Amino acid sequence: MLKVASLKKEFGSVRAVDGVSFQVSRGEIFGLLGPNGAGKTTCIRMVLNILQPDAGVITYDGQPFSESVRNIVGYLPEERGLYKKSRLFDTVLYFATLRGMSPGTARAEAYRWFQRFGLLPHKDRRVEELSKGNQQKIQFIISIIHNPALVVLDEPFSGLDPVNQILFKDIFMDLKQRGKAIIFSTHQMDQAEKLSDTLCLIDRGRVVLGGTVRDVKKRYGKNSVHIEFDGDGGFMQSLPGVRRALLYERSAELELMDEIGPQSLLPHLINRIELRKFEVLEPSLHSIFIQIVGGDEHGKVPQTHEAPV
Repeated sequence: MLKVASLKKEFGSVRAVDGVSFQVSRGEIFGLLGPNGAGKTTCIRMVLNILQPDAGVITYDGQPFSESVRNIVGYLPEERGLYKKSRLFDTVLYFATLRGMSPGTARAEAYRWFQRFGLLPHKDRRVEELSKGNQQKIQFIISIIHNPALVVLDEPFSGLDPVNQILFKDIFMDLKQRGKAIIFSTHQMDQAEKLSDTLCLIDRGRVVLGGTVRDVKKRYGKNSVHIEFDGDGGFMQSLPGVRRALLYERSAELELMDEIGPQSLLPHLINRIELRKFEVLEPSLHSIFIQIVGGDEHGKVPQTHEAPV
């Protein structure tokens, strides 16, 4: 669907984006991650043809950006851009017709989305009368009402309470099931971990990590298990495939050799101790983020790993 290759952008002496590459397929949720000021929004604005790159190539199904591409893209910007004095339903209809929808189709789709977001009782209110969360809902409806093939969401969870975050996640999954390509930019690693199929972590304009969430965790995590038990666990440190064992009176943390699967330990355990807990340990995306971005103590740019192109 979307392919970005060696993208660069400078503003004066500042290189905001430096050789970023990634691709997003239909039916995929792609997390564009990074700390504030990393270059995420600049990348998005180049993908949407709002900014022109200084170098690099962006293609949609192998074609460059064009007016026909514009109408298959939905965009939720980080900044709120609604007309404060306009009524909600009229605002959504206006943007829908800008995307080429007929008035009848726009009205039917707007009604359906207002109903799903619980906004029908407020449809005749003015934008300025809404909470930040409800304004975010309206902007989200505007970004998807025309049934785009590519949905680009910049900080979509901004201003949302936990209940509405769940609602947004459900709609993300619906869009994925319908074959949409979805890019969402965020610095909230917990959201990215739950939703992303693949991700690209940018720091200081450069890709420092990319790939599927599973591969990223495997690359940066330890092959370890945490065990809680009753009995004598001293034998665990000599089990085949155990590289290192931290043993306590009723618990243990075992670091395994790379080729050893955690489940292979179970036959060696179940007849010798009473297992109360057996948990495979893996790092959170948040901890990986801190390790790569937050751990850069001396101002050095981390080693780069380009996302698959």
